[in-house]
Amino acid sequence: MNTHTLTLPKALPQALSKALLPKTAPRAAFGKIVLNEVRLAWRLPAGLIFGIALPLVLLIIFGEIPGMHQPQASMGGLTLFPVYVPILISMAIAILALISLPAALVSYRDQGILRRLSTTPVPPSWVLAAQLVVNFCIAMTSLVIVVVVAITAFGLDVPQNPGALVLSIVLSIAALFAIGLSIAAAARSGIAARAIGAGLFYPLLFFAGMWLPRPLMPVILQDISNFTPLGASVQAMQDSMQGQFPPAEPLLVLVGYALVFAFIARRFFRWE
Repeated sequence: MNTHTLTLPKALPQALSKALLPKTAPRAAFGKIVLNEVRLAWRLPAGLIFGIALPLVLLIIFGEIPGMHQPQASMGGLTLFPVYVPILISMAIAILALISLPAALVSYRDQGILRRLSTTPVPPSWVLAAQLVVNFCIAMTSLVIVVVVAITAFGLDVPQNPGALVLSIVLSIAALFAIGLSIAAAARSGIAARAIGAGLFYPLLFFAGMWLPRPLMPVILQDISNFTPLGASVQAMQDSMQGQFPPAEPLLVLVGYALVFAFIARRFFRWE
């Protein structure tokens, strides 16, 4: 009996893989990844607690202190409360960007999630993009809550230049998120990412004016603050809320941080 060996054309496996696996994942897959990240953020609510609840609690505490609503001669007749609103907004963005975002991405890398995704039609960069989307939404939710509560409960004046305020917030998010991605690129573990983020967060929060408002800082500290991401963010937001368009300096500082650290993150980020 003659035995015939069935020989498959060499191109057939490639043709089957092309037919069964699309070149690119369907757009609906990205929506599912975002939805999954939302569920994880809800089950592990550290970002929600520190990104939304903490600034809101501090806002209420500051708003209930009578001295925060009394004009200060050392600040040109301004009260402390409206000075602290942009600081709390910047703090919320910084918590998410410097601590929550890099810790999550490094954790995914340590667990091999990004490496396993590279074997599927879904690109690993979609997980990164989904994390950015979720943290951006949390940041926007936080700032809306802070501003609305400050206006309705504590008599904060409605921002006089909303367009400039939105621009300042978007540039602040871009700058700080780029720094957060750079932390994720540099950190070797989730613990290291949190340590690096916290090590940056507290000095930057000082230069934002949390413990000593920027108008009361010595000149040398003001000059340093002007070139930090949180200092520039607070300066731009305060000018916008007072009806002025921010000067070019803080906006350019934020753009510079966004571009430089985005390049660093893109250059050195490791998927595995």
